[in-house]
Amino acid sequence: MGRRLLPGGGRGRDEAVVAMSDAVRDGERGASGESRDDAGADSHEIDARPPTVAIAASLAAAGVAATAASVASPTGGALLGVAALGFLGGSLRGSARVLTWGAAVGVVGLALAGYRGAPPEALLVAAVGLAVAWDVADHGVGLGEQVGRGARARRNVAVHAGSGLLVGALAAGLVYGVTLAVGGGQPVAALALLLAGGIALISALR
Repeated sequence: MGRRLLPGGGRGRDEAVVAMSDAVRDGERGASGESRDDAGADSHEIDARPPTVAIAASLAAAGVAATAASVASPTGGALLGVAALGFLGGSLRGSARVLTWGAAVGVVGLALAGYRGAPPEALLVAAVGLAVAWDVADHGVGLGEQVGRGARARRNVAVHAGSGLLVGALAAGLVYGVTLAVGGGQPVAALALLLAGGIALISALR
């Protein structure tokens, strides 16, 4: 004996099934959308490396320092070249310690160039270049940690490097004047003044 069909009963069940199916599909779409959002958030994590422009500016300043020191002492210039490599490695690794090691090697190169009789002008140019290179590299590491490598930092780096160069030029002029006034005829005294001025300049920029 067949079952009695209630009028409209099948249509109601069909509508209920369709509604449940739509709800399931909406839930799946919502879950997949959240998964895509999470994946997108993961894929847009900040790259903490320094901006490329900061690395390039640091290497340019270090290159000027190495060239100036090489005038009287190829070995001193080579040590400043090693300092440039230290700045590059410290920037890529985001390590202030490596930057400090690079600066220390550069100071040794300056001392050696001065001991070998480099002109005060060349030593001052090398000292300013070393200090600016170190300062810009350290600034780049800070920018990478704060805003990431993809941020528009060209203007920021240019202003920072320009300010450091201006301060360095003023300090170098002051040290050069003192060297001419006090260190004339006394190479050791002149070298001591130059090194003291270089250390003070680096400390001021840091």
